[in-house]
Amino acid sequence: MTPEGMIACRDPLGIRPLVMGKIEQSDGSEAVIFASETVALDVVGATFVRSIEPGELVMVKGSEITSHSPFAPVAPRPCIFEFVYFSRPDSISEDRSVYTVRKAIGAQLAIESPVEADLVIPVPDSGTPAALGYAQESGIPFELGIIRSHYVGRTFIQPGDKVRHLGVKLKHNANRALIKGKRVVLIDDSIVRGTTSLKIVEMMREAGAAEVHMRIASPPTRHSCFYGVDTPERAKLLAATKNLEEMATYIKADSLAFISIDGLYKALGEPQRNAIRPSHCDACFTGDYPTTLTDQDDVSSVDQFALLAERMI
Repeated sequence: MTPEGMIACRDPLGIRPLVMGKIEQSDGSEAVIFASETVALDVVGATFVRSIEPGELVMVKGSEITSHSPFAPVAPRPCIFEFVYFSRPDSISEDRSVYTVRKAIGAQLAIESPVEADLVIPVPDSGTPAALGYAQESGIPFELGIIRSHYVGRTFIQPGDKVRHLGVKLKHNANRALIKGKRVVLIDDSIVRGTTSLKIVEMMREAGAAEVHMRIASPPTRHSCFYGVDTPERAKLLAATKNLEEMATYIKADSLAFISIDGLYKALGEPQRNAIRPSHCDACFTGDYPTTLTDQDDVSSVDQFALLAERMI
């Protein structure tokens, strides 16, 4: 923003979202507003106009709005994790309802990884839409077996282990009367370090659950994100250091399963992931970074060359 006007720009790959809206001012005129997701416009009473295209630069000077394309065109790769976790479920992303996509992810997860159980329980709040989809597809009753305090922030982005452990205890509490003696399926959006999953499973055990099965509405997070998300280095990612059986043992679950990468794309309406030209950035799952990471030691040039060669075949 400058005294002359405002400039908004989205990167050519469109990795992070950007939307434009308009809001009425006290003098009756309209002002332009930009935000990372549509729900932000709803909160301030603005009207959604459109998404900013990947590589688009918008200049606003008073009532004059101009659009420019200063970058060489490339195939966009918006972040697929927006649909899994980052965006609020009441937002619209890529002309899709985030809530509807998350329910579809849960339904696909039920198809891929069924289990005999008495209850489907979401890890609130980000696991709730996927849990609804899982319950509807599987026919297992959906229940709020974990009650969340809305006065505690997201544990995924807390800076230290002690703070994360305390955050889980303050944030979640078991609905003991509902859980005792039941076989439960816990649905969560992802496993990053494993801190939350371990504490949630232990909470279910302490509440008397007969069996605890964990189902995750995203593929294993094996790689760090370098596109504006504060994920830990690979050595601290549970899926980067342990296989599926070891992960299940670590979080003390009777079983553990993740949605497949193709299943995630199916929930978005695609038949499968296009290995040569994927429609989204899914590097946190696949290691297929859409840009060259020249300053990262844990992403070798050999790995990136192999990915490039695969695309060229």
